[in-house]
Amino acid sequence: MPTVAPLDLDGHCLAAVFLEGVPHFALADGTVHRLDHGHKWTAVHDGLLCATVDQAGKTLLTGGEDGKVCRSGGDHAVEVVHEIGRKWISSVAAGPQGALAFATGKSAYARLADGKIKQFDHPRTVEGLAFAPKGLRFAVARYNGVTLHFPGTEGKPTELEWAGAHNSVTFSPNGEFLVTTMQENALHGWKLSDGRHMRMTGYPAKIKSFSWAPKGRWLASSGAPAAIVWPFQGKEGPMGKPPLELGTRGNTMVTAVAFHPTEEIVAVGYADGMVLAVRVADQKEILLKREGKGPISSMTWDKDDRRLAFGTETGDCGVIDIAG
Repeated sequence: MPTVAPLDLDGHCLAAVFLEGVPHFALADGTVHRLDHGHKWTAVHDGLLCATVDQAGKTLLTGGEDGKVCRSGGDHAVEVVHEIGRKWISSVAAGPQGALAFATGKSAYARLADGKIKQFDHPRTVEGLAFAPKGLRFAVARYNGVTLHFPGTEGKPTELEWAGAHNSVTFSPNGEFLVTTMQENALHGWKLSDGRHMRMTGYPAKIKSFSWAPKGRWLASSGAPAAIVWPFQGKEGPMGKPPLELGTRGNTMVTAVAFHPTEEIVAVGYADGMVLAVRVADQKEILLKREGKGPISSMTWDKDDRRLAFGTETGDCGVIDIAG
Protein backbone atom coordinates (compact mmCIF):
# COMPACT_ATOMS: atom_id res chain seq x y z
CA MET A 1 0.00 0.00 0.00
CA PRO A 2 1.24 3.52 -0.72
CA THR A 3 2.23 5.60 2.30
CA VAL A 4 1.89 9.36 2.72
CA ALA A 5 4.36 11.60 4.56
CA PRO A 6 2.31 14.79 5.17
CA LEU A 7 3.58 18.35 5.41
CA ASP A 8 0.89 20.75 6.61
CA LEU A 9 1.79 24.25 5.38
CA ASP A 10 -0.15 27.51 5.31
CA GLY A 11 -0.73 28.81 1.80
CA HIS A 12 -1.14 27.96 -1.87
CA CYS A 13 1.50 25.52 -3.12
CA LEU A 14 2.53 26.50 -6.65
CA ALA A 15 5.13 23.76 -7.15
CA ALA A 16 5.78 20.43 -5.43
CA VAL A 17 9.03 19.07 -6.87
CA PHE A 18 12.16 17.04 -6.16
CA LEU A 19 15.65 18.55 -6.23
CA GLU A 20 18.28 15.79 -6.23
CA GLY A 21 15.81 13.51 -4.48
CA VAL A 22 14.75 16.02 -1.80
CA PRO A 23 11.08 17.14 -1.91
CA HIS A 24 10.57 20.91 -2.14
CA PHE A 25 7.35 22.92 -1.94
CA ALA A 26 7.19 26.49 -3.28
CA LEU A 27 4.37 28.58 -1.82
CA ALA A 28 2.70 31.73 -3.12
CA ASP A 29 3.97 33.72 -0.13
CA GLY A 30 7.52 33.32 -1.49
CA THR A 31 8.78 30.61 0.86
CA VAL A 32 10.30 27.32 -0.32
CA HIS A 33 9.90 24.41 2.09
CA ARG A 34 11.73 21.09 1.99
CA LEU A 35 11.66 17.74 3.75
CA ASP A 36 15.37 17.13 4.34
CA HIS A 37 15.91 15.30 7.64
CA GLY A 38 13.04 17.34 9.01
CA HIS A 39 11.04 20.34 7.82
CA LYS A 40 13.16 23.33 6.73
CA TRP A 41 12.29 26.43 4.79
CA THR A 42 13.82 29.46 3.06
CA ALA A 43 12.31 32.87 2.23
CA VAL A 44 13.05 33.39 -1.48
CA HIS A 45 10.59 36.04 -2.71
CA ASP A 46 8.20 38.66 -1.44
CA GLY A 47 5.32 36.92 -3.22
CA LEU A 48 5.90 33.99 -5.60
CA LEU A 49 4.20 33.76 -9.00
CA CYS A 50 5.89 30.91 -10.87
CA ALA A 51 8.37 28.09 -10.35
CA THR A 52 9.99 25.28 -12.32
CA VAL A 53 12.88 22.83 -11.97
CA ASP A 54 16.00 23.14 -14.12
CA GLN A 55 16.64 20.40 -16.66
CA ALA A 56 19.26 18.76 -14.46
CA GLY A 57 16.81 18.49 -11.57
CA LYS A 58 19.20 20.24 -9.19
CA THR A 59 17.77 23.74 -8.69
CA LEU A 60 14.42 25.49 -8.52
CA LEU A 61 13.86 28.53 -10.75
CA THR A 62 11.33 31.02 -9.40
CA GLY A 63 9.84 34.37 -10.33
CA GLY A 64 8.18 36.76 -7.92
CA GLU A 65 6.12 39.85 -7.33
CA ASP A 66 9.39 41.47 -6.19
CA GLY A 67 10.75 41.51 -9.76
CA LYS A 68 13.38 38.87 -9.03
CA VAL A 69 14.27 35.66 -10.84
CA CYS A 70 15.95 33.32 -8.37
CA ARG A 71 17.67 29.97 -8.38
CA SER A 72 17.67 27.92 -5.18
CA GLY A 73 19.02 24.44 -4.57
CA GLY A 74 19.52 21.69 -2.07
CA ASP A 75 22.36 23.59 -0.40
CA HIS A 76 19.74 26.13 0.80
CA ALA A 77 21.54 28.98 -0.98
CA VAL A 78 19.46 31.44 -3.01
CA GLU A 79 20.97 33.12 -6.09
CA VAL A 80 19.28 36.18 -7.60
CA VAL A 81 19.72 35.43 -11.30
CA HIS A 82 18.15 38.68 -12.47
CA GLU A 83 16.30 41.61 -10.97
CA ILE A 84 14.05 43.77 -13.11
CA GLY A 85 12.70 46.32 -10.65
CA ARG A 86 9.11 46.82 -9.61
CA LYS A 87 7.60 44.41 -12.12
CA TRP A 88 6.07 41.00 -11.59
CA ILE A 89 7.86 37.98 -13.06
CA SER A 90 4.89 36.07 -14.46
CA SER A 91 6.57 33.03 -16.02
CA VAL A 92 9.89 31.14 -15.92
CA ALA A 93 11.21 28.26 -18.03
CA ALA A 94 14.35 26.10 -17.83
CA GLY A 95 16.45 25.48 -20.93
CA PRO A 96 19.49 23.43 -21.95
CA GLN A 97 23.01 23.99 -20.56
CA GLY A 98 21.74 26.29 -17.83
CA ALA A 99 19.80 28.64 -20.12
CA LEU A 100 16.53 30.03 -18.81
CA ALA A 101 13.72 32.33 -19.85
CA PHE A 102 11.44 34.62 -17.88
CA ALA A 103 8.69 37.09 -18.66
CA THR A 104 7.18 40.29 -17.34
CA GLY A 105 4.40 42.22 -19.03
CA LYS A 106 4.83 42.18 -22.82
CA SER A 107 8.51 41.17 -22.70
CA ALA A 108 10.21 37.79 -22.61
CA TYR A 109 13.89 37.41 -21.73
CA ALA A 110 16.33 34.60 -22.46
CA ARG A 111 19.39 34.24 -20.25
CA LEU A 112 22.00 32.17 -22.05
CA ALA A 113 24.56 29.89 -20.45
CA ASP A 114 27.23 32.63 -20.62
CA GLY A 115 25.00 35.01 -18.63
CA LYS A 116 23.99 37.23 -21.54
CA ILE A 117 20.35 38.30 -21.55
CA LYS A 118 18.30 38.93 -24.68
CA GLN A 119 14.97 40.76 -24.59
CA PHE A 120 12.05 39.93 -26.89
CA ASP A 121 9.11 42.32 -26.95
CA HIS A 122 5.58 41.38 -28.02
CA PRO A 123 2.41 43.36 -28.83
CA ARG A 124 0.48 41.68 -26.02
CA THR A 125 1.22 40.26 -22.58
CA VAL A 126 3.42 37.16 -22.40
CA GLU A 127 1.46 34.43 -20.61
CA GLY A 128 3.63 31.30 -20.74
CA LEU A 129 7.11 30.05 -21.71
CA ALA A 130 8.63 26.70 -22.66
CA PHE A 131 11.91 25.48 -24.16
CA ALA A 132 12.04 22.94 -26.97
CA PRO A 133 13.50 19.52 -26.02
CA LYS A 134 16.37 19.96 -28.53
CA GLY A 135 18.26 23.07 -29.52
CA LEU A 136 18.08 26.55 -28.04
CA ARG A 137 14.53 27.53 -28.97
CA PHE A 138 11.75 28.74 -26.72
CA ALA A 139 8.05 29.38 -27.15
CA VAL A 140 6.06 32.39 -25.90
CA ALA A 141 2.32 31.91 -25.35
CA ARG A 142 0.43 35.14 -26.00
CA TYR A 143 -2.88 36.49 -27.20
CA ASN A 144 -3.76 35.01 -30.62
CA GLY A 145 -1.04 32.38 -30.65
CA VAL A 146 2.59 31.50 -29.94
CA THR A 147 5.91 33.04 -30.97
CA LEU A 148 9.00 30.79 -31.34
CA HIS A 149 12.33 32.50 -30.67
CA PHE A 150 15.88 31.33 -31.35
CA PRO A 151 17.90 33.36 -28.82
CA GLY A 152 21.24 31.95 -29.98
CA THR A 153 20.85 33.46 -33.47
CA GLU A 154 19.68 36.69 -35.06
CA GLY A 155 16.99 34.99 -37.14
CA LYS A 156 13.38 36.11 -37.22
CA PRO A 157 10.92 34.41 -34.85
CA THR A 158 8.29 31.99 -36.08
CA GLU A 159 4.67 33.04 -35.51
CA LEU A 160 1.94 30.45 -34.88
CA GLU A 161 -1.45 32.11 -34.99
CA TRP A 162 -4.78 31.06 -33.48
CA ALA A 163 -7.44 33.48 -32.23
CA GLY A 164 -7.89 33.72 -28.48
CA ALA A 165 -5.79 33.94 -25.32
CA HIS A 166 -3.11 31.25 -24.86
CA ASN A 167 -2.08 30.88 -21.23
CA SER A 168 0.63 28.20 -21.05
CA VAL A 169 2.63 26.22 -23.57
CA THR A 170 4.47 22.90 -23.88
CA PHE A 171 6.53 21.05 -26.49
CA SER A 172 6.07 17.32 -26.99
CA PRO A 173 9.15 15.30 -25.89
CA ASN A 174 10.06 14.58 -29.53
CA GLY A 175 9.72 18.24 -30.48
CA GLU A 176 7.15 17.55 -33.21
CA PHE A 177 4.13 19.20 -31.56
CA LEU A 178 3.40 22.35 -29.59
CA VAL A 179 0.32 22.62 -27.34
CA THR A 180 -1.18 25.53 -25.39
CA THR A 181 -3.89 25.90 -22.80
CA MET A 182 -6.42 28.60 -23.66
CA GLN A 183 -8.55 31.06 -21.74
CA GLU A 184 -11.54 29.19 -23.14
CA ASN A 185 -11.92 25.61 -21.98
CA ALA A 186 -9.66 24.07 -24.62
CA LEU A 187 -6.19 23.01 -25.69
CA HIS A 188 -4.80 24.10 -29.03
CA GLY A 189 -1.87 22.51 -30.83
CA TRP A 190 0.33 22.83 -33.88
CA LYS A 191 2.26 20.24 -35.83
CA LEU A 192 5.54 22.14 -36.12
CA SER A 193 6.69 20.62 -39.43
CA ASP A 194 3.80 22.11 -41.38
CA GLY A 195 1.90 24.37 -38.94
CA ARG A 196 -1.22 22.20 -39.02
CA HIS A 197 -3.71 23.01 -36.26
CA MET A 198 -4.98 20.61 -33.60
CA ARG A 199 -8.13 21.56 -31.69
CA MET A 200 -8.80 19.76 -28.42
CA THR A 201 -12.10 21.00 -26.99
CA GLY A 202 -15.06 19.88 -24.89
CA TYR A 203 -13.69 20.64 -21.42
CA PRO A 204 -16.16 21.91 -18.78
CA ALA A 205 -13.46 23.98 -17.02
CA LYS A 206 -10.17 25.74 -17.70
CA ILE A 207 -7.12 23.50 -18.06
CA LYS A 208 -4.52 24.32 -15.40
CA SER A 209 -2.32 21.23 -15.68
CA PHE A 210 -0.94 19.03 -18.43
CA SER A 211 1.72 16.32 -18.58
CA TRP A 212 3.37 14.25 -21.32
CA ALA A 213 3.86 10.50 -21.11
CA PRO A 214 7.57 9.55 -20.95
CA LYS A 215 7.88 8.90 -24.71
CA GLY A 216 5.34 11.52 -25.71
CA ARG A 217 2.70 9.03 -26.80
CA TRP A 218 0.03 10.67 -24.63
CA LEU A 219 -0.77 14.13 -23.24
CA ALA A 220 -2.81 14.16 -20.01
CA SER A 221 -4.76 17.24 -18.93
CA SER A 222 -7.01 18.51 -16.14
CA GLY A 223 -10.21 20.53 -16.56
CA ALA A 224 -12.82 17.76 -16.40
CA PRO A 225 -14.18 15.15 -13.95
CA ALA A 226 -11.54 12.78 -15.40
CA ALA A 227 -8.00 13.11 -16.68
CA ILE A 228 -8.41 13.79 -20.40
CA VAL A 229 -5.57 11.95 -22.15
CA TRP A 230 -4.97 12.67 -25.84
CA PRO A 231 -3.17 10.20 -28.15
CA PHE A 232 -0.05 11.51 -29.89
CA GLN A 233 1.31 8.26 -31.35
CA GLY A 234 0.63 9.12 -35.01
CA LYS A 235 2.12 11.74 -37.30
CA GLU A 236 -1.05 13.85 -37.07
CA GLY A 237 -1.29 13.80 -33.28
CA PRO A 238 -4.77 13.45 -31.79
CA MET A 239 -6.75 14.66 -34.78
CA GLY A 240 -9.66 12.35 -35.56
CA LYS A 241 -9.06 10.31 -32.41
CA PRO A 242 -11.05 10.51 -29.16
CA PRO A 243 -9.17 11.06 -25.90
CA LEU A 244 -9.13 8.60 -23.03
CA GLU A 245 -10.97 9.60 -19.85
CA LEU A 246 -9.08 8.21 -16.86
CA GLY A 247 -9.99 8.30 -13.18
CA THR A 248 -13.59 9.50 -13.51
CA ARG A 249 -15.11 10.27 -10.08
CA GLY A 250 -18.64 11.58 -10.58
CA ASN A 251 -18.54 15.37 -10.77
CA THR A 252 -15.29 15.81 -8.84
CA MET A 253 -12.96 17.84 -11.03
CA VAL A 254 -9.40 16.86 -11.88
CA THR A 255 -7.09 19.75 -10.97
CA ALA A 256 -3.60 18.31 -11.61
CA VAL A 257 -1.98 15.51 -13.61
CA ALA A 258 1.55 14.07 -13.67
CA PHE A 259 2.79 11.21 -15.83
CA HIS A 260 5.22 8.72 -14.33
CA PRO A 261 8.81 9.23 -15.64
CA THR A 262 9.18 5.78 -17.23
CA GLU A 263 5.76 4.08 -17.28
CA GLU A 264 2.49 5.06 -18.97
CA ILE A 265 0.88 5.65 -15.58
CA VAL A 266 -0.60 9.03 -14.72
CA ALA A 267 -1.11 10.50 -11.25
CA VAL A 268 -4.48 12.24 -11.12
CA GLY A 269 -5.18 14.89 -8.46
CA TYR A 270 -8.68 16.15 -7.66
CA ALA A 271 -10.46 19.19 -6.28
CA ASP A 272 -11.12 17.34 -3.00
CA GLY A 273 -7.44 16.48 -2.47
CA MET A 274 -7.61 12.84 -3.54
CA VAL A 275 -4.85 11.37 -5.74
CA LEU A 276 -5.17 8.26 -7.92
CA ALA A 277 -2.64 6.50 -10.15
CA VAL A 278 -4.16 5.19 -13.38
CA ARG A 279 -2.46 2.90 -15.91
CA VAL A 280 -3.19 3.90 -19.50
CA ALA A 281 -3.13 0.37 -20.96
CA ASP A 282 -6.02 -1.08 -18.92
CA GLN A 283 -7.25 1.99 -16.97
CA LYS A 284 -6.55 0.20 -13.68
CA GLU A 285 -6.68 2.61 -10.70
CA ILE A 286 -4.74 2.66 -7.43
CA LEU A 287 -5.60 5.02 -4.58
CA LEU A 288 -2.49 7.00 -3.61
CA LYS A 289 -4.04 9.55 -1.24
CA ARG A 290 -7.49 10.05 0.25
CA GLU A 291 -9.44 13.31 0.27
CA GLY A 292 -7.73 16.27 1.96
CA LYS A 293 -8.13 19.95 2.73
CA GLY A 294 -8.02 21.47 -0.75
CA PRO A 295 -7.58 20.99 -4.51
CA ILE A 296 -4.35 19.37 -5.68
CA SER A 297 -2.31 22.15 -7.35
CA SER A 298 1.01 20.47 -8.20
CA MET A 299 2.49 16.96 -8.44
CA THR A 300 5.92 15.67 -9.51
CA TRP A 301 7.47 12.19 -9.53
CA ASP A 302 11.04 11.65 -8.38
CA LYS A 303 13.72 10.19 -10.65
CA ASP A 304 13.62 6.88 -8.78
CA ASP A 305 10.05 6.42 -10.06
CA ARG A 306 8.55 5.57 -6.67
CA ARG A 307 7.75 8.83 -4.86
CA LEU A 308 5.26 11.56 -5.76
CA ALA A 309 5.43 15.04 -4.22
CA PHE A 310 2.09 16.85 -4.05
CA GLY A 311 0.84 20.27 -3.02
CA THR A 312 -2.59 21.83 -2.70
CA GLU A 313 -4.17 25.28 -2.83
CA THR A 314 -4.52 25.21 0.95
CA GLY A 315 -0.99 24.04 1.87
CA ASP A 316 -1.88 20.38 2.43
CA CYS A 317 1.38 18.99 1.03
CA GLY A 318 3.47 15.85 1.30
CA VAL A 319 5.16 12.89 -0.37
CA ILE A 320 3.54 9.63 -1.45
CA ASP A 321 5.73 6.51 -1.55
CA ILE A 322 4.04 4.04 -3.87
CA ALA A 323 6.21 1.19 -2.58
CA GLY A 324 4.85 1.69 0.93
